[in-house]
Amino acid sequence: MTLRTRPPSDSRPRTAAHRLRTVRHSRFRRFLVGQSMSLLGSGMNTIATTFAVLQLPGGGAGAVGVVMAARILAVLIVLLIGGVLTDRIGARVVMLTADLLRFTSQGVLAVLLLTHSARIWEVVALAVVLGIGEGGFGPGLTALVPGLVPSDDLADANALLEVTQGMTSVVGPGLAGLLIAVADAGTVVAVDAISYGVSVLALAGLPTSPSAAPRRGAFTDLERGWREIASRTWLWVTTLHISLFNLVLWAPFLVLGPALAQQRLGGARAWGLVLAVYGTGSIIGGLALLGRNPNRALAWSMAASAGWAIPAAALAARVPLAWVAVAALLAGGGAAVCHTLLATVIQREVPAEVRGRISAFGSLGAYALGPLGLALAGPVSGVVGAERLLELGVLWQLTAVAVVLTLPSVRRHDSKRPVT
Repeated sequence: MTLRTRPPSDSRPRTAAHRLRTVRHSRFRRFLVGQSMSLLGSGMNTIATTFAVLQLPGGGAGAVGVVMAARILAVLIVLLIGGVLTDRIGARVVMLTADLLRFTSQGVLAVLLLTHSARIWEVVALAVVLGIGEGGFGPGLTALVPGLVPSDDLADANALLEVTQGMTSVVGPGLAGLLIAVADAGTVVAVDAISYGVSVLALAGLPTSPSAAPRRGAFTDLERGWREIASRTWLWVTTLHISLFNLVLWAPFLVLGPALAQQRLGGARAWGLVLAVYGTGSIIGGLALLGRNPNRALAWSMAASAGWAIPAAALAARVPLAWVAVAALLAGGGAAVCHTLLATVIQREVPAEVRGRISAFGSLGAYALGPLGLALAGPVSGVVGAERLLELGVLWQLTAVAVVLTLPSVRRHDSKRPVT
């Protein structure tokens, strides 16, 4: 089966310039610049905060864990609230407020670190503020983009955002490591704060969209969002599929991958290479989608999610580092295709007044089950073995993809018109 695409409405050849026509829309171009800077700062943040905590009095692995857990917990608590507010008052307002919180938290942390006055409890408190900002920002992304570009350019817009994600995931950690080496962790946190400030300016320049959802009680709003998911088989199936993937396959891969790399691939440098190549694959996958509007995008999205099984299978098979890197490249490309096409289908098919809540429920599943998988990966691998646990994850993913693709609501789904 080959990937067939519908011709563009103007029937012009898909030249390189035509494929990048989405950036001609000034609103999207402005948002893309701000989002690129924000993602770059986020890519630097984890490394900077980790090394900062390790250097503080009383710091150590335990303190790092507390800071990360506080941030994730804040995200989980705020996600659904962020979805409700996005649908009530508009994505731009919520995202702008969220980025102001992230700018403030990282700015204060940078001052504390650069003046050598930071304490662990302060870092934890600021991590909570950062998590609140992240939880509020996320649901708005799916809701905001359809208002920045015409419907025909949605897929290209999402592909460019995926390319940006891949690029910043490669550049961010490397830049953070370089700045820590020549300066200190506080400098990196300051750069992170500036990146959020750029995003604030970008969002502030966008027009305010009117609220699409009537005001009801928060629980009533959440119930409406849940009903929208439950009423669409393709939507709740794909949401559940991604959530269980994070629990069964990706969390064990992220936990056991570094340990296996340390044992037989060359240590931290080898694992860093694997993650960088994964990001490169995401860039390539996003670029390959530019100018394409595939038939049955939902089915292609789910088929592409099988790519996540490849690097875990490579580690389980004990192949050399070069082959693990190739596997990561393929997985990154598959991730870009999966994320881009799924986001586009949701934006076209789901009514505008519930997009924030739909995005929040999807993210909640990924965030909530992901940490559980991270916590269980070590103990379970101690019982069944690291390679065997990865093999089980691979088997699960391939089986789940096959099952999902057998469902008519997924296999035959084809979005031909936007829903507003």
